Amino acid sequence: MARSRRRKDSGPSSGWLVTFADLITLLLTFFVLLLSMSSLTQTLFVQVDSFFSPRNYISFSRSGNIPQRILMVLNHMREPDTMELNRERIKDLLFPLDALPDEMDREWVKDNIDVIFNEQGVVIVMTDSLLFAPGEYTLSEANKRFLAPLYDVLLYANQDINISAHTDDQVRGMDSYELSALRALSVLDYFLYEANVGKALKPNRFSISAYGADRPAVTNSSPEGRAKNRRVEIMLKNEQWLGSYP
Repeated sequence: MARSRRRKDSGPSSGWLVTFADLITLLLTFFVLLLSMSSLTQTLFVQVDSFFSPRNYISFSRSGNIPQRILMVLNHMREPDTMELNRERIKDLLFPLDALPDEMDREWVKDNIDVIFNEQGVVIVMTDSLLFAPGEYTLSEANKRFLAPLYDVLLYANQDINISAHTDDQVRGMDSYELSALRALSVLDYFLYEANVGKALKPNRFSISAYGADRPAVTNSSPEGRAKNRRVEIMLKNEQWLGSYP
């Protein structure tokens, strides 16, 4: 009996198996963590960067492929002071001569657009004469060609976008809120469904607003003032909510 007991006690210990199992578990956890990190998309990093960037900052997406003209536009928009000094240059870059419909005179176009900065973001302002016939809310083919150069700006910027439409105080045949809402929707539909080849521009970046005659830019007391108040504004917002893009 004593000899049998000594033989059993002298066998190799199995304690190392516990340590080996712990090591394998830790290695598996490490590789799962590496796999999950490698699955993070570039979009998520852009979101986080945009969320923590300072106010008034226009950030870029897909920066490696960005066209030079669009890069120059967005660089001018990054800082309010630079944008104010280069407003006319931004207009020229936004709507180059070779991109305008033949029936649109370049100087007339520049007189009917503006680029402004406010506390919410950078705003591209267009009078309704550039986009719609009087009292109408559908875009003609020429109007769509006019909007086409803006598509790349919205695509390569990483900001949330608001499209707002405004009327004067003399709308006929339709409620001013209804007309402004339909106009904002027409512009939104163009960007998302007609110009948006490959669906690269994501719908959840957009919102629309219909203000009717509630927010005039100038007084409605003259034809010139009313013409300025009939407008569409496209705002690239300073701030966005984290996770707004898939």
